[in-house]
Amino acid sequence: MQRACRKDVALLDTPTAQHLLTAPLVARLAYTGKDGTSRLISVNFLWTGDDMVIGTFAGAYKIRNLRARLEVAITIDATFVPPQVLMLRGMVTLSETEGVLPEYATVHRPFMGEEAGAAYGEAIDQPGLRMVRIGLRPAWVGVLDCQQRFPVLSSQPVLAAYGVERYGRSRVSEAEEIEEGIAGWARSS
Repeated sequence: MQRACRKDVALLDTPTAQHLLTAPLVARLAYTGKDGTSRLISVNFLWTGDDMVIGTFAGAYKIRNLRARLEVAITIDATFVPPQVLMLRGMVTLSETEGVLPEYATVHRPFMGEEAGAAYGEAIDQPGLRMVRIGLRPAWVGVLDCQQRFPVLSSQPVLAAYGVERYGRSRVSEAEEIEEGIAGWARSS
């Protein structure tokens, strides 16, 4: 029995969703292989404000599988306590192009730095390079946020068990410091 999904894409506008979409995090892309079995891979992504964009090489297995079945699910999560998770579902669009996708180059800079990201883009931009833009405009959105939306799920004993108060600051603060450090490093590179 298939249950109808409510289109609650307004959740994309929540602070938690916006944070997860714009932070230097890796997403997990779930799709179905041609043989009918599940696939799950980590991917870098770029949020354009409307679409999640993933760039990949045209010969990648995931492209062959996605051409056969366009339905995907994507999860982005922060690994601190209390947890924050963004879940997206929908049909992807696939656009093949020659050369390096601009979004592909853009998404690597926060992780590699400006200079290394540019060098990587130049190194792979060889004659005959074909890339595919995987675009997802979410049809369904879910947000798990035990700090803002469901604070009752993160009771004080649970937070204490995770050591949230152990050093006078939460792992949320620690994660924010790490993200700020990455962003600062990317700006200075």
